[in-house]
Amino acid sequence: MSLNTGSIMLAAGGTGGHVFPAQALAAELDRRGRSVDIVTDRRGDDFSNRFPGQAIHHVTSGTPSGRGLLGKLMAMAEIALGTLQARRLIRQVEPAAVVGFGGYPSLPTMLAAITLSVPRAIHEQNAVLGRVNRLLARRVDAIATSFPVTKALPKMPEQPQLVTGNPVRDAISALAEQPYVAAEGNGPFELLIFGGSQGARRFSEVIPQALVALAPDLRRRLSVVQQCRPEDLDAVRQSYGEAGIKAETAEFFTDLPTRLAAAHLVIARSGAGTVSELAMLGRPSVLVPYAHATDDHQTRNAEILSSVGGAWVLPEADLGVSILSEHLAKLMTEPELLSDAAKAARRRAQPNAAAQLAELVLALSGGELGGRAAA
Repeated sequence: MSLNTGSIMLAAGGTGGHVFPAQALAAELDRRGRSVDIVTDRRGDDFSNRFPGQAIHHVTSGTPSGRGLLGKLMAMAEIALGTLQARRLIRQVEPAAVVGFGGYPSLPTMLAAITLSVPRAIHEQNAVLGRVNRLLARRVDAIATSFPVTKALPKMPEQPQLVTGNPVRDAISALAEQPYVAAEGNGPFELLIFGGSQGARRFSEVIPQALVALAPDLRRRLSVVQQCRPEDLDAVRQSYGEAGIKAETAEFFTDLPTRLAAAHLVIARSGAGTVSELAMLGRPSVLVPYAHATDDHQTRNAEILSSVGGAWVLPEADLGVSILSEHLAKLMTEPELLSDAAKAARRRAQPNAAAQLAELVLALSGGELGGRAAA
């Protein structure tokens, strides 16, 4: 099997937090003239839009988390079937290296790479090693992390563990030099609200009430863009309409990078992708970590920005109407706080993450990091 001329196979799927770094790496490898094969599960039907020009393959996968005994057994059977499918695919494609981005959709392909002794690496987006990456960590040739301190990393001196940063999609990188311009004293205030790829019910329940509770002069300044779950859209629209708040709501915004760059303030969950994109753009935020995230990794992600003054962290348990309304009123009337936070967030940016990850992967594919037999 070729060590330096084959394609690079990327295993990714599930949420944008796993997909966007793979998308950024694919684009960087393409710029360097390397072909890329993307492997995902059946939920990756829209990947042709995210990975233009790259070959997209589907293998079966399952998620045992949060399921009963029968569900876990079915998921294990799906993962086993997907591993067999991925083995056939790897033999057909003969990739020079395989890179996994975490999440259960990546597991069958990474297991296949292990059993076939293909050079392999994983990339961890969060400040805590994810469940799937934790299963794979001791059986890969290299681990790339997004942050200098990543909880649950195995201690293996012989294994390269490199901080490459978390690559962001090209649409974000293209806007990175757009400066943050604070809202004028009585001018429009652009507020962007989103709750991750699945939306956030709590946001739909609390945030409109908090904005309605603002003083009339502040409400008149608001220009709100809010992502909502489909079942919440009507109620959120009604709340804003009755209060006379200018608002645009949708289940999904295809131009989210542009809206991020235009925001004076962002209210969001603290997935790894969101934190990295806020840093790259230098935009201030109120981060509400998802309370049920595995190992509370969203809180640790949020601390990356809050520790330097780039964001305010509001635990979900504290997300109340009065608390949020008072905090927003302060930020809207003291724009220097937002300007300072924007500068602090930008200092956490990792603009070379895609290039550094590409260097690691190309070194792996060229045999420079060695290779290990299947455990």
